[in-house]
Amino acid sequence: MPVVHRRSLTVAAVTLVIAASVFVTHTARAQTGESTKSTSAIDARPIISDYSCTKPAAPVVANVLWKSDDGSIKWGEWRVRLGSQKLPIVVIVAVVTSRRTQLSLDIKRDGDQVGAWSIANAPANARFALNAGQFTDDGPWGWVVHRGNEQQKPGTGVLAGALIVDTAGRWSVIDANEILAHRWSLAVREAVQSYPTLVGSLGRIPAALCADSKDVDRTHRDTRLVVGTRISGELILAMTRFDGLGEPAQRLPIGPTSLEMVEIMRALGAARALMLDGGLSAQLLIRTANSAIPKEWAGWRKVPLALIGIPTPMPPLRN
Repeated sequence: MPVVHRRSLTVAAVTLVIAASVFVTHTARAQTGESTKSTSAIDARPIISDYSCTKPAAPVVANVLWKSDDGSIKWGEWRVRLGSQKLPIVVIVAVVTSRRTQLSLDIKRDGDQVGAWSIANAPANARFALNAGQFTDDGPWGWVVHRGNEQQKPGTGVLAGALIVDTAGRWSVIDANEILAHRWSLAVREAVQSYPTLVGSLGRIPAALCADSKDVDRTHRDTRLVVGTRISGELILAMTRFDGLGEPAQRLPIGPTSLEMVEIMRALGAARALMLDGGLSAQLLIRTANSAIPKEWAGWRKVPLALIGIPTPMPPLRN
């Protein structure tokens, strides 16, 4: 697995800024008694534990509170607690149907150089937009195909899967060992590689994710962004935000471990799931047809590569 370098904007610096804002907000809420009132609501949330690699249990039931649904994309929130510390988070979930949405990469360029993208650069008609893949200081990491042209070769790593869109517009999340066959099929229109794979082929959890390895820190907590697919073909987008101290704290880089994120994606019905770059890069825009103003969750760091969904024109009615 590659080493992904971080830019000069460090997690520690951003955390300090947010924490100061959180302290002020939390103090004000405590003075009015609001923080006490919200404790019981947090305690009522289901607890998400690490996926058990030795004794897998049935996934928990995801009681998503759906906010908007226009038939092609719906989004909602699922509030849970994490692990023994019972950390409160909210999982923002979007479910997209393929028949009315075209999926593609969005690359911001400055001449011949890859530029800096954020959700502010999303097309005005985008149904959703989010940062894609993983990044180094030089740009995207791993396999990138855009409009049928391979722009970067695949990276290596048993957990480095990919999201692909074929020439017929069908999307798939694939394992690392499936990339070569798709690469040489000449039927890939868009592709972005990322890691780690959380749910692999046949709904299996990769053995490498359960093993002690320098490639995956199984105890690290962070904001997470994941793309998955259901057996029905629907695309699942899931982003986590810390949800313990009000809105100013939501961008604190606190969230699920990789194995807790496995359980979250299983609960959301993912047959396949792949982690994207989270932390300070995580950002998401959702726009439904019945909502005039898009819902946005901004990130702290701009990125070189994004994933967007554009409405597919409906075919004309036949006489």
